[in-house]
Amino acid sequence: MARNRYWEKKSLGEMSDKEWESLCDRCGRCCLVKLEDEDSNEIYLTNVACKLLDLEACRCSDYENRFNAVPICTNLKTELDAIIDYLPESCAYRLLHEGKPLEDWHPLISGSSDAIHKSGISVSGFAVSETTVDDDQLEQHIISWLADNNE
Repeated sequence: MARNRYWEKKSLGEMSDKEWESLCDRCGRCCLVKLEDEDSNEIYLTNVACKLLDLEACRCSDYENRFNAVPICTNLKTELDAIIDYLPESCAYRLLHEGKPLEDWHPLISGSSDAIHKSGISVSGFAVSETTVDDDQLEQHIISWLADNNE
């Protein structure tokens, strides 16, 4: 769909801020709360999303101020190497980092911002806001399908 397939010509580090930002497919998966087993260091995903995630649109409701509002929010651009294994296998940043092509449903390929939701990849429809879940209930929200196949 896109004529200027910059992501095929540039490394992630060479991209402008605008190009970098347009890689985000708005799946919302990176905004899901993760739990770490203190003994095994295994990471578990939950269906609980950051309080700033707009659960329908799967985008941050306060993107410009997200680091102030949520101090543990990760800056993908500066911390990508450290967190790459925690990103879903379908994430554009992870795919490009691993030398793989973008998925057909990615907005830059499909030309549709709704394709991500229609594909079932986004958290829209199953995630709940962390404002509705007590910390002691997080384990009850662990999901396996993302960890099993990341698709």
